[in-house]
Amino acid sequence: MGTAMPVSPAYRPDPRFIELGPEFADPVRPAEFPLAIARFRNQRWAARTGLDRLTEAEWTAAFARFEPLPDNQPEPMALRYHGHQFQTYNPDIGDGRGFLYAQLRDDAGRLLDLGTKGSGTTPYSRTADGRLTLKGGVREVLATAMLEGLGVPTSKSFALIETGEELMRGDEPSPTRSAVLTRLSHSNIRFGTFQRHAYFGRGDLIAALVDHVVENYYPELLPTEGAARAAALLQAVLTKTAHLLGRWMAAGFVHGVLNTDNMNINGESFDYGPYRFLPKNDPNFTAAYFDHSGLYAYGRQPHAVFWNLQQLAGCLVLIADQAPLIEILNGFGGAYRTGLTSAMLSRLGVQSQDRDTDLILVNAAFAALMEGGEALGWEPFFFDWFGGAASEARAMNGPRASLYSGEAATAFRRQIARFTPDRPDRLNAAYFARAAPQALLIDEIEAIWAFIASGDDWCPFTAKLAALDEAREAMALPA
Repeated sequence: MGTAMPVSPAYRPDPRFIELGPEFADPVRPAEFPLAIARFRNQRWAARTGLDRLTEAEWTAAFARFEPLPDNQPEPMALRYHGHQFQTYNPDIGDGRGFLYAQLRDDAGRLLDLGTKGSGTTPYSRTADGRLTLKGGVREVLATAMLEGLGVPTSKSFALIETGEELMRGDEPSPTRSAVLTRLSHSNIRFGTFQRHAYFGRGDLIAALVDHVVENYYPELLPTEGAARAAALLQAVLTKTAHLLGRWMAAGFVHGVLNTDNMNINGESFDYGPYRFLPKNDPNFTAAYFDHSGLYAYGRQPHAVFWNLQQLAGCLVLIADQAPLIEILNGFGGAYRTGLTSAMLSRLGVQSQDRDTDLILVNAAFAALMEGGEALGWEPFFFDWFGGAASEARAMNGPRASLYSGEAATAFRRQIARFTPDRPDRLNAAYFARAAPQALLIDEIEAIWAFIASGDDWCPFTAKLAALDEAREAMALPA
């Protein structure tokens, strides 16, 4: 592609991870695919990173062949990490079907990664083929669009390319079509990255990783040094992670596989395999068919996230005193309550009052959701009451009005009437004149895929993404 690629002035290459050295990643070659058909292109985020001017051929060269971007990484790197998978330690993992392709700054100056899924085998593939099914790619594009609209800090699906191979999978009809996905993420450094070096007793590499993370993602911590810096980083990561957890819970989102290698140091959600959105308020709802014990059920996500933070803290013991790390972990409950309360108020479109009053409203909302059950659903509740008092007439004259007369719903209505709507002008959007909100339940995902699988009909997929964009713009939820 060369430096003549027509990037815009917004393109700001900044490859930093490579500075950590060979103990953190392995250079790899992308697979050579027999086909390259662009199925999704995130033009909005391409503009924010200066890659919106690429022609179709240049886009394919970048995101199907992974030719180096100008002044960026000279070659892809498969990142090294370990992780607890369903709380069982696995030292044999790492980037097994993906790699870090490039790093660059967005229009807000944040350092972002372009990483892949389905780009071929690496030293960590073990017996797997390093590929991604097209269905898996479609599901992830939909997940990230929905989550971004709901104000969840999430990776962005950047490019989805169909690659023309036939894959055999045990959990879907095979042979099935193949794809390679490129994500835009605010770091691919995982809890498991620290775990790998702790496993080998390399406190020096953990210290180098802490310094790298602080310098590139938490510059406000630069005045700290040594053990104090490690503790300060744990506090920052815990706060960000509690915020993410609150946003998941308010979104009714079940990640499905909350392993330590699926959590990063920036409190950003990524890697959407067997995810689900709640059809109703159900703490026992699970996303993964293989999660037989319900370890990562909706209501157990706070416990799973805290357990993962404990593993991260355990790695930092190699370079920091244990006592301050434990004290930081003890603050997780409060941080999570703060994150959940903020997320619920954001989803309801009302302004905070005080801690106690806010918590009463949050509890009332969960009770009303439980009372409404599947007849009400999750998304319709937040859609009907977005803006609080400013939407009462809309909710009570809408198609679900009869569901708001029960004891819990009446208590919720009484509480939300005390809150001031936040930016009620958002209710002027055409989205809120509709009878029902955008949701992303499993049946709709399967229906969208069925059109693609049976007749190569991408219209429902494209229409859904357009509808999710409309919802995102109308709600304008901060992440």
